[in-house]
Amino acid sequence: MLKRTRFSTGPDAMPYWRLSGYYFFYFAALGALVPFWGPYLQSKGFDALAIGQLMAILVGTKIVAPMLWGHIVDITGRRMPIVRFGALVSAVTFLGVFPADGFWTIAAAMILFSFFWNASLPQMEAVTFNHLRHRPAGYALIRLWGSVGFILVVAILGVQLESAPMSVVPIWVLILFVAIWLSTLTVPDSAPVTGDHATPGLRVLLARPEVMAFFAACFLMQASHGIYYAFFSIHLAEVGYATSAIGALWALGVVAEVLVFLVMRNLLERFGARHVLIWSLAIAVVRWLLIGTFVAIPAVAIVAQLMHAATFGTFHAAAIHLVHQYFRGRTQGRGQALYNSLSFGAGGALGSLIGGLLWSAEGAGVTFGIASGAAALGLIAAWRWVDRPPREVAGH
Repeated sequence: MLKRTRFSTGPDAMPYWRLSGYYFFYFAALGALVPFWGPYLQSKGFDALAIGQLMAILVGTKIVAPMLWGHIVDITGRRMPIVRFGALVSAVTFLGVFPADGFWTIAAAMILFSFFWNASLPQMEAVTFNHLRHRPAGYALIRLWGSVGFILVVAILGVQLESAPMSVVPIWVLILFVAIWLSTLTVPDSAPVTGDHATPGLRVLLARPEVMAFFAACFLMQASHGIYYAFFSIHLAEVGYATSAIGALWALGVVAEVLVFLVMRNLLERFGARHVLIWSLAIAVVRWLLIGTFVAIPAVAIVAQLMHAATFGTFHAAAIHLVHQYFRGRTQGRGQALYNSLSFGAGGALGSLIGGLLWSAEGAGVTFGIASGAAALGLIAAWRWVDRPPREVAGH
């Protein structure tokens, strides 16, 4: 747990609540987009293939945007101006969604707003760890407020959509995008943590087997999640769940995520990031099989959503912990950007595309079976190669 002294006032105090506010609104917006953007597109007449392609755009811009801005901030050393700029422009460009009607117009609008929206989070992660300095395990207690925001929005919007049209979804997203930008104005910038020794160059770090295996595991885990994010709500609706129940199941998964964040520091200190990463991947293998085959049974759906505590909660916390250890000083921004680009970006986009190609022809069982197979490959990579960073990589 973060001690009360960490919230104290003074020039060296960590801005806990201001950082938490950003995560709250950022993931609240994600709570409106991820569960309901697929059904929103479906309400506009798009088929499964088009939905998969459009959802791939939403995460695909994470491949380019984080690396571009990560390179800029590693040169300038100023992160918060980039975060604020990205948040403001994403809110302004999101307005293009409202007049968009056909596939290409909505695709163009989604490329624009998601490009700037996806630019800010990796740099905010770096800012957060720089404020935490020698207390990186405390990250989970800040990040959990993002999960709280996600829960509130997904639950409230799910109930509202029982009687309201799907056209309210982009209104929610726009309001939350503006709130994200306002929250960035309150967060102070921070100097990077450089460590005691010279930091290896980015190419040297990326050539190391444990780093390559780590990124491969992250890519495969998020590819499996790409299918889940794009088609879980549609799958639930097809087997008879109401929108309020769909929202409740999404919220349940994130409640489990919040609870595990509360104990994440203890898990990392007791078992280490490697073991937490491996167990998260193993649970993902089982989770996707349950969703693809037995999700029509409410008890199974509940158990599968509780597994979100592992497949996202413990996995992300362990992964971000390893990124912070692998990439220090002048590679910090690009390290965070690579994690987001390769996992949430490239992996998520591939998962969405695979889901769009398979869903109509093969059904939920085969599609989520592919997701389970991707997680299994990630498990093998993590078990075989990922370990604690060598002393010189960790900067200790």
